[in-house]
Amino acid sequence: MLAGRLLRVWRLADTAATGLLRGLRPSPVGRPAQPRLAAPAAIRRASSFQHRTHTCGQLRAKDAGRSVSLCGWLQFKRMGKFITLRDGYGVTQLILPDEDRRLSELVDSLPLESVLQVTGAVRLRPDGQQNQDMKTGDIEVVAHDITVLNKPERELPFNVRSFNKAKEALRLQYRYLDLRHTELQENLRRRSEMVAEIREYLVRDHDFVDIETPTLFRRTPGGAQEFVVPTRWPGQFYSLVQSPQQFKQLLVIGGLDRYFQIARCYRDEGARPDRQPEFTQVDLELGFTSQQEVQALVEGMLHRCWPQELVTPFPRITFSQAMTQYGTDKPDVRFKWRLVTVTRALRSCGLDVLEKQLNGPEGAAVALVVPDGARHHSRAVQAQHARMAEQAGLAGVSALPADGAGRLGGRLAAPLGADTCSRLAAAAGAGPGDLLLLAAGPEGAARTLLGRLRTHMADTLEEAGVTVRRAGPHFLWVVDFPLFVREEGRLVSAHHPFTRPHAEDEHVLYSDPEQARSQHFDLVLNGWEVGGGSMRIHEPALQRHVLQTVLGEDTAPLQHLLDALASGAPPHGGIALGLDRLVALAAGVPSIRDVIAFPKSSDGRDLMAGAPSDISREEYGLYHLKKPS
Repeated sequence: MLAGRLLRVWRLADTAATGLLRGLRPSPVGRPAQPRLAAPAAIRRASSFQHRTHTCGQLRAKDAGRSVSLCGWLQFKRMGKFITLRDGYGVTQLILPDEDRRLSELVDSLPLESVLQVTGAVRLRPDGQQNQDMKTGDIEVVAHDITVLNKPERELPFNVRSFNKAKEALRLQYRYLDLRHTELQENLRRRSEMVAEIREYLVRDHDFVDIETPTLFRRTPGGAQEFVVPTRWPGQFYSLVQSPQQFKQLLVIGGLDRYFQIARCYRDEGARPDRQPEFTQVDLELGFTSQQEVQALVEGMLHRCWPQELVTPFPRITFSQAMTQYGTDKPDVRFKWRLVTVTRALRSCGLDVLEKQLNGPEGAAVALVVPDGARHHSRAVQAQHARMAEQAGLAGVSALPADGAGRLGGRLAAPLGADTCSRLAAAAGAGPGDLLLLAAGPEGAARTLLGRLRTHMADTLEEAGVTVRRAGPHFLWVVDFPLFVREEGRLVSAHHPFTRPHAEDEHVLYSDPEQARSQHFDLVLNGWEVGGGSMRIHEPALQRHVLQTVLGEDTAPLQHLLDALASGAPPHGGIALGLDRLVALAAGVPSIRDVIAFPKSSDGRDLMAGAPSDISREEYGLYHLKKPS
């Protein structure tokens, strides 16, 4: 492996060096050939096959005295003497010599964002004029010649700068300008680097096969809403795949038992601010494997591509533990606040409303203690909590701030009485200055509400300058999910209908399937679900039972898969990781749109090209569609 890498590095260096010996570089049409400005092979790598010798983010103090050629956009000009040139790698300051008024007059006539090629000499900046905020801040380039390659024909809709940015909708409309921002450039390069490391890890280190699977398929029962594609055959439609799930299982059945691809997927989920209708996932499937082996593979892959050092193996908790302790199946474990059951402390408290909630179906009282949270519980926070409780279908959430002696206060404190408040504080673990949040009612709804309040209060404290979350990535495996959930009176797959039941619960499928656990597992990072995988059903009889008897699905659309399972399918499992979310978290940006070159808006539209759009009358006829009136 090491020898192979050294050989590739030698070939790159040899290719660059050979190019240097050719003596002439390609010239724009109508311009004479120019002598190539020499540069070491290592420096030339980011500029190979291009007119420049260096990028605008490459020059350092050691390059003083070197003749260089730079290409980029005119970012800034000042006093007819200083300009900054920007490309996708950084910014370099250029000096226009006083004795050459021709260059000053040329630059004065140019609008910002003009495209230039500049040749000149590198020199150190005078003492005291270095700029530590720039990678190239120790040097400047004295311009000898400037060639205008192009310039804007009209005023641009916004300035390309890192401060006072335009609204996101305008930047998405002119995404090709937005892409000139350094932050987006860096995010996309990070994405490219992570994908390259993932491919190297899987293909070179572990002999996986990168296989492309079809995008046009047919509807998958029991999944998310899919985009429908009309065809020239009347009444017949394709669906865009929401994932390569069936294809990767079929590949393993076909003997390709180490599959992966960087897969393009589609889901028609309507307006979702944190989702995209088209997205990318790292898709993996293995035959003859186990849940633990799939997880170990993923941990090694992330250890390889992540920008910071990761500690493996990642911790694991069950779905039941996650919901009990954190009120969510994707907990942020960077802070330790946990939910506590306090039902016993409130039994016989004398409050009819509370007693009714505790004695109702699945009634329970659950508390969350926010350390040092009492002084941050404002009226605005109370109003937000009331809205969140209403959304959860609960009567409300009670806030009991503790004073300096640890005594609970708030509206509920007096009706409860001192003794009950003392028992409640002890049961929940509340101390002086803490804030105790209490929810009562159906236990699942109470825990889910407090899980949301846990995140909200962490955000509230951090906005006030209190450090709550630990720094760095905190990965977590969540395992043993329910196999089915009940929606509108019927059972549906909690994830997809091909998920294998927990080994201890297979018999339950035939008596009480709602109680069965699955061999599904999620990967969570800092409160975000970044991946989901499972072991798959590989016996045709069991798969048919799940589809027909438990879910009530028509098996005809999946007959090809049932036939494949009946042909001798090995035990297999896999996972899909959301590449967009992973890169966003690695880059520390708030939105996945910041790591996608051409994203859709939050409501799923392409603001740059105006898609989706209407089609012609002829196309309506071609695809047997009726034009809406």
